[in-house]
Amino acid sequence: MALTLAESAKLSTDMLQRGVIETIIEESPVLRYLPFITVEGNSYKYTQESTLAGASFYAVGGTWTEGTATFTQKTASLAILGGDADVDNFIQRTRSNVQDQRAVQTALRAKDVARKFETTVITGDTGSDANSFDGLRKLTVAAQKINAGANGGALALALVDQLIDLVKGGKPDMLLMSKRTRRKLKSLLVASSHYVEQGADQFGRQVMFYDGILVEASDFQPDDETLGSGSALSSVYAVQFSEADGLVGLQNGGIEAVDIGQLETKDAQRVRLRWYVSLALLRDSALARLEGINNS
Repeated sequence: MALTLAESAKLSTDMLQRGVIETIIEESPVLRYLPFITVEGNSYKYTQESTLAGASFYAVGGTWTEGTATFTQKTASLAILGGDADVDNFIQRTRSNVQDQRAVQTALRAKDVARKFETTVITGDTGSDANSFDGLRKLTVAAQKINAGANGGALALALVDQLIDLVKGGKPDMLLMSKRTRRKLKSLLVASSHYVEQGADQFGRQVMFYDGILVEASDFQPDDETLGSGSALSSVYAVQFSEADGLVGLQNGGIEAVDIGQLETKDAQRVRLRWYVSLALLRDSALARLEGINNS
């Protein structure tokens, strides 16, 4: 949709205001920590071990048996994420006295792209949107899931510990949850006379930790999930990030701003934001999910 004259007037005022004051401020922790692999082509193939060959003890002179490990090959395909920002030439010429209308719309479109990516990282499902990619909810295998009850239940510290133990190869890098669940986790720690671990992350932000694991709340983790007959439920994900054997982002070229230029059918210019991107879980045990958390 093109920028309207009414909306452009909000960006052209007599008083100097450099930049747009954001009213839609959302937490996107995954984008802060997710490593990315540059993919050549439109997909990324990787191999996971399925079974080990096994080992045995043998007697002197005994017959040795041969065993071979088996593997599963998986493919993560890049998806096309983006959007267009159109600005009328009259608006750009006459109402950019304070803020460049085209630059503002381009920046906000980039925000849309980032928001859509973060949402898809958590709840993406190619079964619902074939043009998208699968997120954490879909990537978590059955063996890596636990629940707070058949129809949902209250969060408990024992459940959080069980979730952490499901992740193999070291502790998770992050516990990802909604803000509602983070509040509950804090209250459980206080009630159990356990101090709430605080510290600085790699970006210098003051954040919460649980058992030395970074706790992050995402505005894109919903609190309206269902399980059995339960509703208004949420999930916690334990995640290991790694471009070698964990959760990793895939991209070809990064986010691009393409100047489409002047349009033929109207007196406007267009900028296209595009990102060839996807997500891959290189090892199933690098991700675990605790689902069915209610608000009690």
